[in-house]
Amino acid sequence: MNYVGIDVSQKELVVVNTQGKVGPAKSFENTTTGHQEIIRLLAKLKGETQICLEATGVYHFDLAVALSRANDLEVMVINPKAAHNFAQALMKRSKTDTIDAATLAAYCERMPFEAWQRPADEVIALRAMGRRIAALNKLKTQTKNQRHALKATLDTPDIVIEQTEELVNVLEKQVQAHRDSALELIRQHESLLCAFTLIIGIKGIAEASAIQLLAELLVLPQDMSAKQWVAYAGLDPRHYESGSSVAKKPRISKAGNKYLRQALYMPALVATRYEPKLPPLN
Repeated sequence: MNYVGIDVSQKELVVVNTQGKVGPAKSFENTTTGHQEIIRLLAKLKGETQICLEATGVYHFDLAVALSRANDLEVMVINPKAAHNFAQALMKRSKTDTIDAATLAAYCERMPFEAWQRPADEVIALRAMGRRIAALNKLKTQTKNQRHALKATLDTPDIVIEQTEELVNVLEKQVQAHRDSALELIRQHESLLCAFTLIIGIKGIAEASAIQLLAELLVLPQDMSAKQWVAYAGLDPRHYESGSSVAKKPRISKAGNKYLRQALYMPALVATRYEPKLPPLN
């Protein structure tokens, strides 16, 4: 049995393999290409391979999906707090990406292995559609702002304004096409349709917001608590105090899934206006 630890960051993946002793660390880009390079590397190992990585926000998910689809590879995704406590138990005095990867490999070897459950293919497809819609909406907003600036001066040639307006129309059509595809996917799967029906029953959430929210929420483990959901979205309060003179107003940490926060923004504004159980914004 091979035991592999992968330290995940936004841009880099550090892989360490242990077979009785810690092997050399190898680095890969945290991209689709990098994921396939890791799979090819691990495929050369003899026998079955168990892999351990931390749940690092949004950066581990695509890697975990790719690894779970490969032959002879089993993946375990653990809570970062568990990895931290395990490192303390091993009396680790230093912290580097290589040491963290080796610690994860040791965790995989010594602790009970709990295989990560990959979300259903339709859920992964919905997530891809939701994120593409978010990217297109962002680009559409930027283009509209540019159009407004171009129209503010008489020196802008008509062709520039016309093509900018055409781009806005193209982006709007693409957003609608992706939403239609997402709704069709939801109708084809009973579990998605059930979740969709429940979430649009909440004041402030309509079809567009429901697609974005379900795209991010349905990939999460079903046993997550409400506090974990809040932290995952980066909506947990962050306190800043120092001594007796510095005490800033608490604000959300934003150390979480930005797509989920974006999807919740407009529904939250609407809910504070039309839901009597929620306090209005000051």
